[in-house]
Amino acid sequence: QVQLMESGGGLVQAGGSLRLSCAASGSIFHINAMAWYRQAPGKQRELVATITRDSATTYADSVKGRFTISRDNAKNTVFLQMSDLKPEDTAVYSCYAQIYSSIWRNAWGQGTQVTVSS
Repeated sequence: QVQLMESGGGLVQAGGSLRLSCAASGSIFHINAMAWYRQAPGKQRELVATITRDSATTYADSVKGRFTISRDNAKNTVFLQMSDLKPEDTAVYSCYAQIYSSIWRNAWGQGTQVTVSS
């Protein structure tokens, strides 16, 4: 059984910062790509940022220069540092990981709410 657990969401004023964490647990042999997605009410899920095992990163245009994705391979954890937050960043943020346990699988966390007030 593989599980992803996010933490670090909350309420913050516009211009503020938050750091999200997502830890993978269970029978894990290897993790390839990891990513953060978000979904705002009434909108489709959006890919926010990705990171490979070697820490190559990509970002959505809407968060470039404000968000930073990173990972700790020893702890099977991915982070999302969010700065200069805007009300339009309000969403449920979920992490994703491509995990090899006995087979390759796509694992998702349950999500953490981020609310940015104006």
